[in-house]
Amino acid sequence: MSDAALEALARQAGLQVDWVDAGGAGRRVSPDTLRRTLAALGAPAGSPAEIAESEARLAAERRAPPLVIADAGRSFEVAAQGSDRRARLVLEDGEARDVRLRRRAGRLLVPPIRTPGYHRLEIGDAQIALAVAPRRACDAADLSGGRPIWGLGVQTYALRDAEAADVGDFGALARFAAAAGRAGADLVAISPAHALFAADPSRYSPYAPSTRLFLNPLLADPRTLFPDAEPLADRSGGGALLDWAALWPERLTRLQRLHAAFNRDGGDARRADFEAFRHDGGAELESHALFEALHGHFFRERQAGGWPDWPAAYRSPGSQAVRAFAAEHADVVDFHVFAQWLADRSLAAAQRAAREAGMAVGLVTDLAVGMDGGGSHAWSRPEDLLQGVSVGAPADPLEPSGQDWGIAAFSPAGLRRSGYGGFLATLRAAMRHAGGVRIDHVMGLRRLWVVPHGASPADGVYLTYPFDDLVRLLALESRRHRALVIGEDLGTVPPGFRALMARRGLMGLEVLWFERTAAGAFKAPRRWSPTATAMTSTHDLPTVAGWWSGRDIDWTYRLGRRSPWPSEAAARAGRSRERRSLWSAARRAGCACGPVPGPDATEAAVDAAVALVAATPCPAAIVQAEDLAGLAEQPNLPGTIDEHPNWRRRLPPTESFFGAAPVRRRLAALRAARPRTPGAGA
Repeated sequence: MSDAALEALARQAGLQVDWVDAGGAGRRVSPDTLRRTLAALGAPAGSPAEIAESEARLAAERRAPPLVIADAGRSFEVAAQGSDRRARLVLEDGEARDVRLRRRAGRLLVPPIRTPGYHRLEIGDAQIALAVAPRRACDAADLSGGRPIWGLGVQTYALRDAEAADVGDFGALARFAAAAGRAGADLVAISPAHALFAADPSRYSPYAPSTRLFLNPLLADPRTLFPDAEPLADRSGGGALLDWAALWPERLTRLQRLHAAFNRDGGDARRADFEAFRHDGGAELESHALFEALHGHFFRERQAGGWPDWPAAYRSPGSQAVRAFAAEHADVVDFHVFAQWLADRSLAAAQRAAREAGMAVGLVTDLAVGMDGGGSHAWSRPEDLLQGVSVGAPADPLEPSGQDWGIAAFSPAGLRRSGYGGFLATLRAAMRHAGGVRIDHVMGLRRLWVVPHGASPADGVYLTYPFDDLVRLLALESRRHRALVIGEDLGTVPPGFRALMARRGLMGLEVLWFERTAAGAFKAPRRWSPTATAMTSTHDLPTVAGWWSGRDIDWTYRLGRRSPWPSEAAARAGRSRERRSLWSAARRAGCACGPVPGPDATEAAVDAAVALVAATPCPAAIVQAEDLAGLAEQPNLPGTIDEHPNWRRRLPPTESFFGAAPVRRRLAALRAARPRTPGAGA
């Protein structure tokens, strides 16, 4: 069996046999990695016969996809359906008209359709589903009337106030968003609110969800629907860190008591709303609730981490054992539907509160790059996901061995076979109660580094995704939901990728720490991109105060983490030079004055950073809540688990947060640089 035949099949399956590493060097994937990855993709290549069979199957799948995706106003091709060139186009709203097709190279050319939407083309007895996309996604200018906007980034769980003392939930988010809106903000960007594993309080990272189709019920605010529900007391003693092991079970128990009370006497109006929610959620909602019931059962019984650890009879949603379990534990399944109802309605209330406070956008949700392979989505819809591989990143100077994130992602072939059903459901869930969505690692719409199970992260391969189709659907759903799209495009970005994003109306990210010249100096704000979202920092990076004071360097050398500097002394000397560079850029832009403050004088540094980000030509600017408050610690330190308190840090109470003098000063600077047009967000 020749390597040439193997590599040809790999390219047909979307694997990038040849690629360029972070240092600019050309690399070639080994035959063993190609064979293992192809097997995981359902295209075995163990012999010439298998390669031939896999090639034929891949070619057949591409000939007649169940959903044809096109651009509005441009002609497109469909598979030929007999000899008939006459067709009938049925638009989404029911309008129908006859169209004339032209034959070209064995396919049929459909004339331009100018109305975006999900339509149907009838050719004889055949019906072809169409998705016709607008030219661009909805962007910040569409929502704000063209003016530049600004907002805050916040971890929902970190919020606290008099009504949400134990852990931040969607009720606390509603009150925070309302306060931010009254202060002039147009958006609040939140951490992922995806469903995790309700029975396991150790799995609280928002970026390793069980599914992205549903919400984390621990973030539900019961008093959205039950105003008389008793709030939980703050058992943290006002501490700066959340104790998930203690808080999680208590909050879940509280929801279970509320569910029992609801079943005794929930009231006619609430009962009708619950039943409507359950009906609208359909089989997907029931399947997720059943997964949660099963996971809770087997987690308690055998500490099972996910469905692959369950007894074999329960690993398929349609099995007799699963049906029997559902009947026997109907009350538990009902509880998990109830918890999703509470979460959905309280997130909707948070978005209403944001809009009523004058925000042009409101909430911007966060779409994690993947999900746990043992979770709800993988159990309910295994055909959507890649099997036998996990997602990660190739080797780079900071991680010479590469990274394996241990999460599952969509299968490109599975997406095409299903008419992109899983992708569309995920987008709709993210945009359901939001004015925008941030897509984590947006480069994954074009390619992902996949690692065969059991292999080293360095022995992975880039898998190509149908970028054009995915972005068309993203633009279509964005317009339908009137939701802007921000793509997290930090790290190694394929050439030309950002230009493609901009043409489709997707905003990238420009973060202060990375906006530098080729010589390493910080850029003037006028040189930032007019098609990106400007940010002071992100949840994975140092806060402004932490960077200025060298808190990130403290953590690096305390934990023995890899550093680009040869020693701690060199790192601190380098940071001193960087501080001078940042201050110089801020001073030239009129965002700071006077000599460079010392490393302990973080207040002036934060003021300058916020003003600099606000002064950029970026259509949107986001300041992390930690930066607005001048806090030194960041929410997450990538690459750590127990060494750093990831996803546990709390913010000051909302009332004192917005009342603090430094916060008021920075809010005033943001308002001055990006004033809200009267009535624009109403």
